[in-house]
Amino acid sequence: MKKTAQIALAALLLAACTPSAPQKPVLKTDDEKTVYAVGVAIHKSLETFSFTPAELELVVAGLRDAAAKKPEVKLEEKQMAIQQLALARRSAAGAATSKLGEAYLEKAAKEPGAVKTASGLVYVPVKEGSGTAPKATDQVKVNYEGKLTDGKVFDASAKHGGPATFPLNGVIPCWTEGVQKMKVGGKARLVCPAIIAYGERGAGADIPPGATLDFEVELVEIVK
Repeated sequence: MKKTAQIALAALLLAACTPSAPQKPVLKTDDEKTVYAVGVAIHKSLETFSFTPAELELVVAGLRDAAAKKPEVKLEEKQMAIQQLALARRSAAGAATSKLGEAYLEKAAKEPGAVKTASGLVYVPVKEGSGTAPKATDQVKVNYEGKLTDGKVFDASAKHGGPATFPLNGVIPCWTEGVQKMKVGGKARLVCPAIIAYGERGAGADIPPGATLDFEVELVEIVK
């Protein structure tokens, strides 16, 4: 689906938030739930824009005028501007997220036993292990939970059925560095600034641009 089509459809869905909207339908069948889920998916495609209520009214007006075949603006003349607006909003959101992340990192660095490394990683031991420490070239098995600075859990090994196994040099730099500080059987928090996590691009729908990430990791095994 083209971006402009997503915008138009999302505007229709978001119009349901306006006072004049019809009553929210009751989802009774699987088909109705599936169509409803399409609306949820399209809404996610609009999150980059962070529309204000006033801007949302303009989006809805554009949708209605286009449906009546009387748009006041030619879409082909605004394609580039739409892309530029998305980039600008994403950049602004990333800057705000980065600022919050800096404060979060400073607080984490004051935790008992915390160490802040040259890369910006804040390593907070939770439980010391008694085994050996892995090297960057090792494959490790870990339990983990990853959170954003607002406490939202965006991923966890428990969601995938148990410990995850991966080469330590095949993950984000924060993990490559931090897990090498652990010993088998140990647990630690790895608080990762964006520069050694997913940077200014973020990752998928759950990790925004410029996000500082907070992982609790248990090193279960160094896989031979």
